[in-house]
Amino acid sequence: MNFESELKKGKLIIPECNHCNKIVWPPSEFCNQCFNEVSWRTGSSKGKIIEFSKQNDNYFGLIEIENSIRVLGKISSGIPNLGQHVKIEKCGIKDGSYYFEFLLI
Repeated sequence: MNFESELKKGKLIIPECNHCNKIVWPPSEFCNQCFNEVSWRTGSSKGKIIEFSKQNDNYFGLIEIENSIRVLGKISSGIPNLGQHVKIEKCGIKDGSYYFEFLLI
C-alpha cells in the first residue's frame, strides 16, 4: 500500500511513524523527524477551513485535517467561513495532480 495508489482509488491514507508517532506530511515511507519507517492508516475525512478564496463561482480552500495535514481543494457546496468544518467528498489523482473536493458540514 502506498499513498498514490490509494489516492487513485479515492482513499486518503496517512503515514504515521512507528517509532515517534508523528504524522508524516508530505507523505513518505520514512519519518522526517527520526527516519524510522511509517505505517499507513485511513485518514479522517473531516477537516476545517483555514483559508479560502473565490474564483468565478467556485470556492477553493486550505483545509486542515487531523490538526496537522493541510491540503488545497475545491469547496463544492455553499459559501464557506473560516473555521467551518468540511468533509472530503472526492479525492484522487487527475492528469498527474492530486485533487480534493470538500462539502460543508
